[in-house]
Amino acid sequence: MHHAWLLAGRRGVGKASFAAAAARELLDAPAGLEHHPDILLLTHDPKDEKEERKRADGKSFELARSIRIAQVRRMQQRLTTRPTAGNRRVIIIDPADDLERNAANALLKSLEEPPEGTYFLLVAHSPARLLPTIRSRCRVLRFPVVPDGAMASLLAELAPEANQSTRDAAIAAAAGSPGAALSFVELDLGKAAMLMGKILETGDPDFALRGQLAGAIGARPDRERLQAVLDLARSALTDRLESESESPLAFIDAHSELVRLTGEQPTYNFDAGLLAMEIGTLLAKAATASERANV
Repeated sequence: MHHAWLLAGRRGVGKASFAAAAARELLDAPAGLEHHPDILLLTHDPKDEKEERKRADGKSFELARSIRIAQVRRMQQRLTTRPTAGNRRVIIIDPADDLERNAANALLKSLEEPPEGTYFLLVAHSPARLLPTIRSRCRVLRFPVVPDGAMASLLAELAPEANQSTRDAAIAAAAGSPGAALSFVELDLGKAAMLMGKILETGDPDFALRGQLAGAIGARPDRERLQAVLDLARSALTDRLESESESPLAFIDAHSELVRLTGEQPTYNFDAGLLAMEIGTLLAKAATASERANV
């Protein structure tokens, strides 16, 4: 078996769960074992010492925005010793596309000359963000998205309390990612989805809908909620674009701006109200362009 695998696909399609199951299988770990000394997970640590103390106290804490070189160095130090329970060890990096550049360069050395019996499983939502030299040393396993019909059945089973309109909006926003759809339902963004649809229909000339959209998003949303809102807006534009034959350019331009905002969201401190207005304005411009084209 190759020593390094890149598990690629949309966020929420099961890559991390697969990596954990594959690691246990490689190590012949007993079923139900929560932690294994030879499975090393590199993921987002607490942001700083203050947040680390919160974690130690069992409180909620804020995560760092990247996987740092110090984490890779600690992992490499472990690789200088023998595995604890056998002759194999598995390193899971989730998500590998959040490695700092220095951390990625350090990881490359381990991928080039891995100790015998060491396997790397790199979870990647956006593989293109990884260094080409890292990608070239990995075999790629791609995880497909889930069809809408299967998503509907899944949400009906796992989120029966959600109404049909919320589930429909979740399916549209998730674009084939069960994890994203469940997160959408838990975040209760059905009203935001409805308001985005209205803005695309009317253009919101008096800004009233944009104000309501800001209220639906919330005054202090966390990054997960903002990510879901941006995904929802892109999905709304995509659905509308598929039905537009006269003026696709305005929709494409608005979608490109939403993609830009989505890329900036993990590292920028957006003001929730201003972001809601920006999203609403992009949708309103697309709606207005559509009205002009259909006159």
